[in-house]
Amino acid sequence: MSKGIFDTRSPLIEKMLGQFDAIEHIKTDSVLEALVLEAHLIKKHQPEANIKEKDNKSFNFVIITRENFPRVLIVRGRELLQHHISKNKSTTIYCSGLGDNKIDDISSKFKKEKLEERKGMKIGYSFGPFPNSSQLKEAMKIVRKMFPYRDSKCIPCIDRLKKKKTNDLTLYDISYSVRNKLCKPCFNRQIGLCPGVCIGEITQEQYTEQIKNIILFFEGNKKRLVKNLQVQMKSFAENKEFEKANITKHTLFTLNHIQDISLIKEESKGLTLRLGSQGQTLDSGFRIESYDIAHLSGTNVVGVMTVVEDGEIKKSEYRKFKIRDNPGVNDTKALSEVLSRRLAHIEWRLPDLIVVDGGTAQRRLMERILRENKLDIPVVSVVKDEHHRPKQILGDKKHLMYEREILLSNSEAHRFAITFHKQLRNKL
Repeated sequence: MSKGIFDTRSPLIEKMLGQFDAIEHIKTDSVLEALVLEAHLIKKHQPEANIKEKDNKSFNFVIITRENFPRVLIVRGRELLQHHISKNKSTTIYCSGLGDNKIDDISSKFKKEKLEERKGMKIGYSFGPFPNSSQLKEAMKIVRKMFPYRDSKCIPCIDRLKKKKTNDLTLYDISYSVRNKLCKPCFNRQIGLCPGVCIGEITQEQYTEQIKNIILFFEGNKKRLVKNLQVQMKSFAENKEFEKANITKHTLFTLNHIQDISLIKEESKGLTLRLGSQGQTLDSGFRIESYDIAHLSGTNVVGVMTVVEDGEIKKSEYRKFKIRDNPGVNDTKALSEVLSRRLAHIEWRLPDLIVVDGGTAQRRLMERILRENKLDIPVVSVVKDEHHRPKQILGDKKHLMYEREILLSNSEAHRFAITFHKQLRNKL
């Protein structure tokens, strides 16, 4: 709770302050999850300070429509209430954080005012209320990046074809219609926020799974959501659908490392961001993986992977590799084995940048292996002088903003490889 909320002593705040003598807080992993929890608690307890409407406005709800390809929308509480009144029946409302608990109607505290009619809209799920509309909009941007969904501007391809009312049955073949540009992608599909409902790129079954993930998130059931994503990722990997497995893995990481600074109110704008070695602002969570090989005249060949994230080493994510196919003094062959074995671990988060010890040959080798795995990850190599000191960084010059982090990870990889090699020799 922000201290600033008590600075303006309105009669309502004065009354509230006189009714409690202690504050209990619940810790969440992110601001986004805190917003979902807040909506659940408001719905559950209906405190006067939160429910009382101001400036003739009402709180917002997130709704999921009931149709073959559901839409995810933000609506006003009054509009939602008006929708249920017009249907003259009680529709089940799912409240965020309550799991399977149901609420048969929206709070009577929301005024029954006539708002615009949403024709043909059938509500399947509703989550809220969310008091802060601007924060909810920012939150939905984050949710949509994790779980792309359809909105009202996206019309399913099959629905467009049916509107043509033609006897030409070939038009109802979605693949034919897409090839002939009869179904065009919506704007959100072009920027990755729609899963392709508009052009038939996703089946109803696949889209239903995506909607289930969104429902779990707004129910506050993060543990089950993470478990579902892990099962999906494993299934994709077993079916050799590696691109889908990587997308799911990225979603898992994003879910556990939500960067929701945009949700924090004005009082937090003094936040200082860490700068790189060249003075540029670094992306939060930026991960660098560095690889190196160690051996003694081609014997006891080992490889290692080290990790630097946000400019800090992460020893818990360091990895050791005993080279199985002894390459002798062929470091590039050993590097090839190390990277291939590392990429086989789809449960490990992919790096934003890869660093390799050596020159152009080593860098191009790593880039080739990444291309073969359909991964677009930049690679830089660190060239050493005769004293094994860094002399030059080869690769895209834009990555020089991470020079300190690159050299740190490279140095750690060299140290870790030598240490592992010595440990292996001492056991013999």
